[in-house]
Amino acid sequence: MLVTDRRPLANTALRPTALGLGTAALAGMYDAVDTATARATLAAAWDAGLRMLDTAPYYGFTRSERRVGEFLAERPRERAEAVLATKVGRLMRPDATVAPGDNGFADPLPFRPVFDYTHDAILRSFEDSLQRLGLARIDVLLVHDIGRVTHGERHAHHWQQLTAGGGLRALERLRAEGRVGAIGLGVNEWEVIRDALGEVRLDCALLAGRYTLLEQGARPFLDDCARQGVGILVGGPFNSGLLAGQAKFDYEDAPPALVARAAALRAACAAHDVPLEAAALQFPLAHPAVVSVLSGMRSPAQVAQNVAWFERPLPGALWDELRARGLLDAAAPCPAGAA
Repeated sequence: MLVTDRRPLANTALRPTALGLGTAALAGMYDAVDTATARATLAAAWDAGLRMLDTAPYYGFTRSERRVGEFLAERPRERAEAVLATKVGRLMRPDATVAPGDNGFADPLPFRPVFDYTHDAILRSFEDSLQRLGLARIDVLLVHDIGRVTHGERHAHHWQQLTAGGGLRALERLRAEGRVGAIGLGVNEWEVIRDALGEVRLDCALLAGRYTLLEQGARPFLDDCARQGVGILVGGPFNSGLLAGQAKFDYEDAPPALVARAAALRAACAAHDVPLEAAALQFPLAHPAVVSVLSGMRSPAQVAQNVAWFERPLPGALWDELRARGLLDAAAPCPAGAA
């Protein structure tokens, strides 16, 4: 499998590459990335053939969209090759009190994120993103970070904004007008995608961290998505770093049980001379609902390493062993070569 392989995104004309670039890291997630390094990383990903780019107003408090927009502006003739996703659900309000480290971003710009999923806020967020990106149209527009786990007792309020408050209607309007190519959700909870599918026809969803080599509890839901023609973009294939040697899970310190599970996965992979990271990047794409895997990269060296992991041939016996050790859902599809 090559990073440049393309798969159709549901019933749209969009064809993302199998490996995509998530840009939260380039906007200072955990650690700052200077402008030159961010530009070089985007260029390295582009030169490697990655044409799926995922950004959001929230990343770096608008820094990510600005960097992606400046990069694409230098490639006007090639822009049509890319599939660009951004998000709505937060309005970015000017705020001079924003400080380094806020919400996990090392050097956020002075804009405070405010959740708002109403009709007018969705349209406002979309228009703001167009200006930061320097574009007149967005390929994929995703409702960002909605769900019961994310919002707790505030979820009912935000869900009401998205449904009765017209947020989903705004997405449908933008799609009908041709201003976006596809609509969906960008979340860490598969259950809220299921709920949204009961309200509106979604083209796709970006599901982060819930269908990975570490956990496959979302597999039955993805089976339903495959039957319904809903494309899945898998984010967080390393589960916030846990499958890449960092003791992080869902952007926080990983609990001991998951650290132990990751260690068991790494040992099983090592027995077949396979880097755990290579297996983690390749595994999700075996599911027929999955269109692209998005990995966060913060340097040209990380781009080269991710590409090498993604394109490394893996033995079918690896997947058999992971199943035998109880480390992999027995019903989860595996890459070619598995029994």
